[in-house]
Amino acid sequence: MRQSIFGRLACYEDVNDADRLCRDPAMRWVVGDRAITGSAASASQMGRFETKWLSRPENLAALADLPGQWIDKVHTRRPPRIVVLDMDSSESPTYGEQEGSAYNGHFGCTCYHPLFVFNQLGDLEGCALRPGHVHSAEGWRAVLEPVVARYRGVKRLYFRGDAAFANPEMYEFLEAGDIGYTIRLPANRILQDRIGHLLRRPVGRPPHEVRRYYASFSYQAQSWKKARRVVAKVEWHPGELYPRVGFIVTNLARPAERVVTCEQFIKEGKGAIKWTRLSCRTFAANAVRLQLHALAYNLGNFMRTLAMPKTAELWSLSSLREKLIKIGAKIIRHGRYVTFQMAEVGVSPQMFARHPVADRSAAGTTCANMRGQRDRMQQATTAKVCLDLAKSARFTVPVPSTVGFDRLLLTLNTICRCPIRSTERSWPQKQREIWRMSVQISSSKQ
Repeated sequence: MRQSIFGRLACYEDVNDADRLCRDPAMRWVVGDRAITGSAASASQMGRFETKWLSRPENLAALADLPGQWIDKVHTRRPPRIVVLDMDSSESPTYGEQEGSAYNGHFGCTCYHPLFVFNQLGDLEGCALRPGHVHSAEGWRAVLEPVVARYRGVKRLYFRGDAAFANPEMYEFLEAGDIGYTIRLPANRILQDRIGHLLRRPVGRPPHEVRRYYASFSYQAQSWKKARRVVAKVEWHPGELYPRVGFIVTNLARPAERVVTCEQFIKEGKGAIKWTRLSCRTFAANAVRLQLHALAYNLGNFMRTLAMPKTAELWSLSSLREKLIKIGAKIIRHGRYVTFQMAEVGVSPQMFARHPVADRSAAGTTCANMRGQRDRMQQATTAKVCLDLAKSARFTVPVPSTVGFDRLLLTLNTICRCPIRSTERSWPQKQREIWRMSVQISSSKQ
């Protein structure tokens, strides 16, 4: 499992890559146990593991629950005050006689049609692989219900969806759970008549900037049991003859606190994690590959939002992979820890000394404050700093996971010394349970 997830995070999405990765020193330490002195799993072993063992119904169901469990561990330490869920579908093109692949007229290709649910921080809450010919909202309840059930205690829970999810069943489900929603509503003649005064071209010389107009009114379709609020947005762009019109149905009295761009997260998953590489013959095996790609995506996003400085918040997963993960390093083994010495080509040590770790303020969470330690960190750029686990969170926040991420705790441009035998991520209160991590920050000349 560790080799499958870390391999995909490093952009080795094919099982054939395991023949090289099984001899890689870093991968052997990530896998741990017997792989440290021997080798990791070979390509044939990885193939049997993913296509035979993980494709069983009970194992696939447990694999689909792992992203939510990882996110819950992060929220256990720092509970969120607000959660915004965004659901959207995408295409995964197929190039063969794969089970479940079909032609999709909207995307214009033969593909699978997976469904994704993200939160406002970019974490993938859940996903499901579907045949290529299904509707964009097909099976939304099976994917969304487990996610909503995990956030029952959150007072401010919101949902955003495209026009494909504009159906009465979705409205009633969200309203029953006291969830605020904003869903795009397909335009029709009745809606356009309600905003007819905004569709007339403004009098006077056309402006050089975009002009936006809004309208709010109550509307009830024939399939709805009650009237709901609809917000219309009209944009007049320079050089365009007709306006751009959009309608949103919502139960909010004011706009949502945060707008999520699910399409951007899906694009990152396609480009950085390559989760469109679903090349197995059976549908179940491809579903397993999608879930493994989802875990690799979440692991990279945790690293970007929890363990990176604030200046790296806007980094893409591709940049994070090229500067941190898929990079050469020197591995030195000692009696009680392993040292990963990485070059400073990606980021300088001053980036960590001058900027605090990226926080998750959008979810109402904050990382440890580094303002009081800034001066002392700048003075110790060439010295060795020994910190206990509670203080080490000021520089890098460990990612809660079940794949042994603590064995490869990558801190940019530093020498990380991690214990060989580590347990599940915890924050013990007793002094005897606190293990130490030594961080030696290399100077730019070294």
